[in-house]
Amino acid sequence: MAPRRAARRRRRGSVEPHRAPIEPHRGPTEPHSAPQRPTEPPSRVYIPGVGPPLGPDEELVMDEEAYVLYHRAGTGAPCLSLDVVRDELGEGREELPLALLLCAGTQAPTAQGNRLLVMKMQNLHGLRRRGGGSSSDEEEEEEEEEEEEERQPQLLLAMAPHYGAINRIRVTELGAMGPVAAVWSERGQVEVVALGGALEALGGLEGGGGLLLKEQPPLPPLCTFTGHMGEGYAVDWSPTVSGQLLSGDCSGRIHLWRPRGGGWAVDQRPLLGHSASVEDLQWSPNEASVFCSCSVDASLRIWDIRAPPARACQLVAPGAHQGDVNALSWSRSDPFVLSGGDDGAVRLWDLRRFHTASSAATFKQHRGPIVALQWHPTAAGVLAAAGADDVVTQWDLGVEADPEEGAMGQSAPQVWGAEALPPQLLFLHQGERELKELRWHPQCPGLLLTAARDGVAAWRSASV
Repeated sequence: MAPRRAARRRRRGSVEPHRAPIEPHRGPTEPHSAPQRPTEPPSRVYIPGVGPPLGPDEELVMDEEAYVLYHRAGTGAPCLSLDVVRDELGEGREELPLALLLCAGTQAPTAQGNRLLVMKMQNLHGLRRRGGGSSSDEEEEEEEEEEEEERQPQLLLAMAPHYGAINRIRVTELGAMGPVAAVWSERGQVEVVALGGALEALGGLEGGGGLLLKEQPPLPPLCTFTGHMGEGYAVDWSPTVSGQLLSGDCSGRIHLWRPRGGGWAVDQRPLLGHSASVEDLQWSPNEASVFCSCSVDASLRIWDIRAPPARACQLVAPGAHQGDVNALSWSRSDPFVLSGGDDGAVRLWDLRRFHTASSAATFKQHRGPIVALQWHPTAAGVLAAAGADDVVTQWDLGVEADPEEGAMGQSAPQVWGAEALPPQLLFLHQGERELKELRWHPQCPGLLLTAARDGVAAWRSASV
């Protein structure tokens, strides 16, 4: 099995590396440049929340062998939400370098300082595997310098002003309209905006590696709904009915949007059932009228919009978590829903037994609330979860424990605390501060995108 550790230990260096707009080939734990001392003991694996504890002269550094690639793009203000904009470069792309289209929103200190971001991260190469050759070979060093210039990543960024922080953003493709984004604002309104103009602006940017920026005027909304009772976070496009949308707010109300006449008709009658904030919504990938919701009231609910709003809630799992339920994800291949809560647990729900209000399995590795999670779009049983402990975990629920090998396997090195790791846990990623969201890229297998205080990161572990 591929490594499940993302960080190693070494003595602290003294030089802080320069931060570029996109930080190429740098691990999420920001390696320093001081060389190791000859007398230093070998690196040891560090497990978040388990240890071993760091000494006063030790710090975490990236284990580059555990990653295929890692790149980070700064967004200025912290980023609460992001989503993938599908492109025409093809499906199943694994050959490097990669190019990605993303849409994100900021949470600036002032309402006027926020931006809706449409970005293209391109020329994303993998982490260089260093050989054991002599570094004194001048000819080899020159070749490496030239190659390094060709490997420089590039960020093309179209920035549009947005009054108010963007709590959540979700993108879909709508035929002749092209890609559009549903934007939940802290001002208590949900807007649908077209991204075509911003994408065209990206096409006009040219240059070498680094940042190329294009300031845009505000994106005109195609539709704005102000009927919510305040701000919210939950929003989801239907995967089966083009243009159908759900939005949920902090007062527990859910509104249904139906496409009509080139715009949207929003049902003014809210779907009621939750007694506190609706934190996430997810349409069924197969049934056009069914969706799931989770809430601060600790419940999960299954709804059917064919019923009148007062009776649309069909099934309830009260007390789904010990506290707020923050995120959910509906499997495309199996009758399973994932949920993540303030208790730090990821729970698996079998929809065939949902009426029992009991989860089928619970996975507890995070030391803080789960803030986001998502099933892998194509690999059945594989998922990723992000926590307030600034850790992203990757799991394969199809893995079963081998009692003869133990948690890490017979061939793995002895690691302090490894016996407590569940066999389904594939990978632990650290280094992003104040994680808010994650998304698998649907066209690039294994590639994860995370939104956090420092911006957007695109990375792929060696485990998925």
